Amino acid sequence: MVEPATGLSPGTEPADVPAAGRTTRQLLRENRDFRLLFSAQVVSLGGDWFGTVALLGIVGDLSHDSGLAKSLVFVAQSLPAFAMTVWAGPVADRFDRRKVMVAASSLQAFAALALLLIGGRLWVAYGAMSLITALSAFFGPAAQASVANLVDAEDLPRAAAALGSTWGIMLAVGASLGAAFTSAFGRNASFVADALSFVIAAALIALIRRPTSAAVSGTSRRPPLRPVADTRAALGLARRDHTLLALLCSKGGFGLSAGVVGVLTVLAVTRFHGGDGATGVLLAARGIGVVFGPLLAARLGRRDVAGILRTCALSGIVFALAYGGVAWAPTLAVAAVFVAIAHLGGGAQWTLSTLGLTIATPDAFRGRIMAADFAIVTFTMSTSFLLGGVLEHTIGAGPTLLVLAAVAFVWGVAYLRVTATLRRHGQLAEPTPASTGS
Repeated sequence: MVEPATGLSPGTEPADVPAAGRTTRQLLRENRDFRLLFSAQVVSLGGDWFGTVALLGIVGDLSHDSGLAKSLVFVAQSLPAFAMTVWAGPVADRFDRRKVMVAASSLQAFAALALLLIGGRLWVAYGAMSLITALSAFFGPAAQASVANLVDAEDLPRAAAALGSTWGIMLAVGASLGAAFTSAFGRNASFVADALSFVIAAALIALIRRPTSAAVSGTSRRPPLRPVADTRAALGLARRDHTLLALLCSKGGFGLSAGVVGVLTVLAVTRFHGGDGATGVLLAARGIGVVFGPLLAARLGRRDVAGILRTCALSGIVFALAYGGVAWAPTLAVAAVFVAIAHLGGGAQWTLSTLGLTIATPDAFRGRIMAADFAIVTFTMSTSFLLGGVLEHTIGAGPTLLVLAAVAFVWGVAYLRVTATLRRHGQLAEPTPASTGS
């Protein structure tokens, strides 16, 4: 029998997500297993940005700073994951999520070392990054689906904000340190550091003791893996639950304007006459926004479905207006300020939509729903990166930013209107007791 999409035990009434719980510091200090997952993400994301800054520099050199060539780096960081999610979601629901994360991270280490073989061949750069991304399709949904099993229900909002902010912190720190490290020790050293980060992350995940999935923590026989049928069942669940469907569409719509990030790397060179350092500054500003966006949303927004959906829509509008400012920015410093403001919205939207999905989805479906969310956003982001690269080559960086900012603005307004009924009547439910840890 299919569990109710609310994730509630029979007879339990929907309620707002509990606002009580431990502080983030207490959660990290007292919950060993969540601390290990958090630390693994910190290390892995830091290494990612070391590798990304170095890779963008190599691609820029080999392509004479082609905006399209640089945008293809971001396509390689997103599109392959879309192709793998039909397998990744069912794997996260059918197997021990801890083991899935360890295996994926270990294989990513070897893929990162393949970046050392680029030489003068762009296809090697794109191929190695595509392999890292394809493996991330297995790691990401398994990690997100594990959170509700590692923390208490009242700690879920703090845990989601902590993980969302960590992505931004490591973007800010990793991009800045990555630029400095690459300048000091060379790009190959950054690729080695990226590979090492995956090894350390795998080791940390392996130390987690608490079951990461209720479905595989007992002695019952594991259901067979049927990727297409399993994915169809999860999507059927989302079609029947309009709240779940709206949350799934949130990141996807936001991803339509993600191509602005690829254009930033061109802007750093063509308008501000910088190199890897200027690219690192703009990516670091993006990270600063992502750090504080989830924290700001947690303070200002409610955690019921109305608050989450409204914040997701308004975040798109903030993102759009700020990137309109980036398009006109006369200096690197001014551009960096606007980028940070834009990603205050981006960070809030990403974290809150993930929180909503975590709470609204039963554990047995959570890996597939997270994978579907990942698939939708990686597809729209890849499309946006390609569009941004083509437009930048045709009309220039500034006008391209304005076009993509307009897309974000239209999406934000449309999402606000389309979800009006859900915001008036819907509420997110608490997870089932079986899906939370103690």
